[in-house]
Amino acid sequence: MGVVGAYVLCTSPRSGSTMLCRLLRDTGIAGHPGSHFHDPSLPAWREAHGLPANAPLHDIFAAAVDKGRAGTGIFGLRLQRHSFAFFMARLADLYPDAPNDMARFRAAFGHTRFIYLKRTDKVAQAISYVRAQQTGLWHTGSDGREIERLSPPAPPRYDSDALWKTYQQMQGYDRLWEDWFREAGISPLRLLYDDLAIHPVETLGAVLGTLGLDPRIAETARPDTAQLSDDLSLSWATRFRAEYGLAEV
Repeated sequence: MGVVGAYVLCTSPRSGSTMLCRLLRDTGIAGHPGSHFHDPSLPAWREAHGLPANAPLHDIFAAAVDKGRAGTGIFGLRLQRHSFAFFMARLADLYPDAPNDMARFRAAFGHTRFIYLKRTDKVAQAISYVRAQQTGLWHTGSDGREIERLSPPAPPRYDSDALWKTYQQMQGYDRLWEDWFREAGISPLRLLYDDLAIHPVETLGAVLGTLGLDPRIAETARPDTAQLSDDLSLSWATRFRAEYGLAEV
């Protein structure tokens, strides 16, 4: 299989990837995994990596790899499904002679492992996403501080249509990931949101182990993010399931 040069965390929003990325970063041996190609836009990529407006594609990828390695020997990438198609198209532009997706990953990043983090409860995932969009608050620390806010504070409001659309979208993301794994012949390390939330140390150890890194380093890890779900989220879930005839997970 060879030495792992990179890993890709395949996921969708509100699945716990921020917690896992921060845990991996804090080990000091697993790079700095993040959404280094988050927005499907070359200008956005250049801006994110502090590059000039005319920087070629090769320089964008080089800057992302440098950031994602963070001085370690391994590149970490979080790849959200909404930006997947654009990312893969640019990877094909960069390596036009590579015969398939796996060859392109190897050309760009070296031997690459794939990790699939999903959230089984799609109702909870949809509620988390819609609430974050409405309130502007995406992540908080374990000490209560705001880690990521993308818009000014606003109150959450139950929106059946938005929740249903998001619920279907999150289901679609899962199907698309599974289709790609099957087509590309990938057997990812599979992780679940609930396992990560309840057993973060064990989950981190499993990831380090699959990367060929010392899983014992995970024993001192402490998550620094907090779950945003509360009684309001639970009441929305009950109401939404009743409206659409959905069973409890």
